[in-house]
Amino acid sequence: MNWDWNYTGDIIPDLLDGLRYTVIATLAGYVIAVLLGLVWAMLRRTPNVVVSQTVRWVTEFIRSTPLIPQLYFVYYVLPSWGLTIGSLTAGIITLGIHYSTYTAEVYRAGISDIPRGQWEACTALNLPRSRVWLDVILPQAIRRVIPTLGNYLIAMFKDSPLLLAINVTELLMSAYQVGSRSLRFLEPITLVGLLFIVVSVISSILVRRLERRYATN
Repeated sequence: MNWDWNYTGDIIPDLLDGLRYTVIATLAGYVIAVLLGLVWAMLRRTPNVVVSQTVRWVTEFIRSTPLIPQLYFVYYVLPSWGLTIGSLTAGIITLGIHYSTYTAEVYRAGISDIPRGQWEACTALNLPRSRVWLDVILPQAIRRVIPTLGNYLIAMFKDSPLLLAINVTELLMSAYQVGSRSLRFLEPITLVGLLFIVVSVISSILVRRLERRYATN
C-alpha cells in the first residue's frame, strides 16, 4: 500500500483533535498525580501507625494493579454504585491516582535524602510542624525530585492510549476512527506513532536538561 499524501492532509485535523484530548488527559492527570503523590508521601511519614500503614497498603495495591482494570472499575463499576463519571474525567482521575502512587515514592525518596541534622535543628528551634514542612523540608525535597517527576509525565503521556478502553477519543482512538471510515490505517497509525515519538523525545531532552541543572545547583 502506497502512502497517500492527499489523504494524510485530510486526516491531520482529526488527529490533532485527538491529540488535544491526549494532552488534556495527560496534563490534568499529572497535576492530580503530583499533588496526591505528595499527600501520600507525607501521610506515610505520620507517627500514626494505622494511617501510615493503611496508606502504604493502598498505594502498593494501586501500583501493583494494571491501569486497564482500574479504568474499567472507575468508568464501568462505579456507576452501579450511583457514581457516573464521563469517560474523559474517569480517564484523568484514574491516570492521576495510578501515577500518584509512583510520585509518592519519588517524594518519599527526596524527603529521606534531607540530612537528619536539619530535622534536629527544626526540633531544637521548636518550629511548628507546618513550618518545618513548608519552609524547610519540602522546598529542598521537591527541588531534588523534579527531573524524576518529569519522567513520569512522559510515561503518563505514553500510557494515554489506554484511555480508548473507556471510549475517550484520544489520539489513538481518533486514528482508529479515521482508518475505519476509509479502511486505510497506514497513514493514521503511522502518524500517531510519529507524534508520540516526537513529543516523547522532546520531553526527554527537557527532562535531561532539568537533571543537569539541578545536579549542578
